[in-house]
Amino acid sequence: MHFQIPFHLYRSKYPTKLLALYHSLRDSILDGVLTYETRLPSSRELAALYGLSRGTVNVVYDMLNAEGYVRSEIGRGTFVSIHYEPKSTPERQSQVYVLSDWGKRLMSQPTGDVSYDLPGVVKQIDFHWFAPDIGLFPQEEWNRHLHAAAKELTGQGVIPRAELQGDYELRNSIAQYLRRARGIDSHPSQIVIFNGSMQAIALTVQLLVNPGDPVIVENPGYLGIRRAVHTAGGITKTISMDGQGIIPDDWEAKLLFVTPSRQFPTGVVLSMERRQQLLKWAYEQDAIIIEDDYDSEFRHRGKSLEPLKVLDREDRVIYIGSFSKTLLSGIRIGYAVMPASLVEPIRKAKALFEPRPTGLLEQRTLAAFMGSGSYERHLRRMKRAYSRKFECLQKWLYMLLSGQFAWVEGDAGLHIFGWWRGNEPTYIEFRDQCAQAGIRWSEVSVPVQLTETEAEAEKVSYGAYFNFPHLSEADIEYAIKRMEEVWKSIQTE
Repeated sequence: MHFQIPFHLYRSKYPTKLLALYHSLRDSILDGVLTYETRLPSSRELAALYGLSRGTVNVVYDMLNAEGYVRSEIGRGTFVSIHYEPKSTPERQSQVYVLSDWGKRLMSQPTGDVSYDLPGVVKQIDFHWFAPDIGLFPQEEWNRHLHAAAKELTGQGVIPRAELQGDYELRNSIAQYLRRARGIDSHPSQIVIFNGSMQAIALTVQLLVNPGDPVIVENPGYLGIRRAVHTAGGITKTISMDGQGIIPDDWEAKLLFVTPSRQFPTGVVLSMERRQQLLKWAYEQDAIIIEDDYDSEFRHRGKSLEPLKVLDREDRVIYIGSFSKTLLSGIRIGYAVMPASLVEPIRKAKALFEPRPTGLLEQRTLAAFMGSGSYERHLRRMKRAYSRKFECLQKWLYMLLSGQFAWVEGDAGLHIFGWWRGNEPTYIEFRDQCAQAGIRWSEVSVPVQLTETEAEAEKVSYGAYFNFPHLSEADIEYAIKRMEEVWKSIQTE
């Protein structure tokens, strides 16, 4: 039995082993280390652990039992018998250690929003937090592949050493899926498996960005990319968007992040002309483009443009994808299609953090799930359900809140985006009152181009986006109608 108390420390404080054992057990109970109903070792086990006689242990147990700290049950053992709050001790000043420059940059980055509950709110609808509709997940099919993968792995006696790039069968399944669904001609040797797309972004940035290097990012855009660049010491150059996506220029930089299939968060699709301009820029600057394709699987109508990677003839595009939008939230599997010259560096970067790849069981399960056709059947079910929710949310937003937001037209994705039409104080009041009513969403803010007469006051433009997969159509209708009520109450104040 594994059991630890500060007996040897107490041995130097008390004249006998009996007293040292008694006080170390008693203080461990009073300090909350040994909590209520903790089963203590038998007298034989405790005697063997600390080189004592069983008689000494039995005497100590009798003393603690008489004082009410423990109780003994015939045939079951000895248990801690009191609820005791740990005694309060003055808070000690922790030693402050000097971090590296990387550590300091890391600590300066925000960690993102957290979910919260509002006291007194009867019903809360959270458009901010993304989660897939778990009711659509084919649990029985997944569990069947999971059990088969576990049986295969444990039946081998020794867990096999997976390749640093990830399980080959999964990489092969992803390569076949990308050819079929996205038109990307990739080989398993180019694909690397990550613990989610953010790990792929962060490691790639560490490989490619030196302190002071400029990195081109979209504005507005995914904050995780900016945090990764800033932590590496890079400098983000934020580039404005319009109705065709990011506006190309002759940037002096070697790295560009872009979301061409559906810009995050606005949903704008990068035009074909601009895709070609970006590839031309990468060629002229000898630069790399990282294409984050985060939710293009979910197209509700129309036909999407091919990924930027399909147009890439010089191996300058890193294509990053993820299963976080299509599987359960806890299954953190992402991937990247790497240029051939970057495969070995990214393998070594992964090996530094993960000498052996993690989640091999989940990787094998997903490979079988994809290989059997279950994954694409699951996607088709999700698309049908999410399209209905998309249409529902779009209908109510356009019907009731078009006077407050300029909605960005879109045919795909798992959220709807709009720019606030009014001024900043009114937006903040509306947002805060909606939160008090139990309705929350995600927002972005970008600087507004000011005239010379306005230059003294810094102004921003607010945008809001509403995630919907985890919500029912009834919840969506309720939330938007509630938002309209909040707006009307503000207008009558």
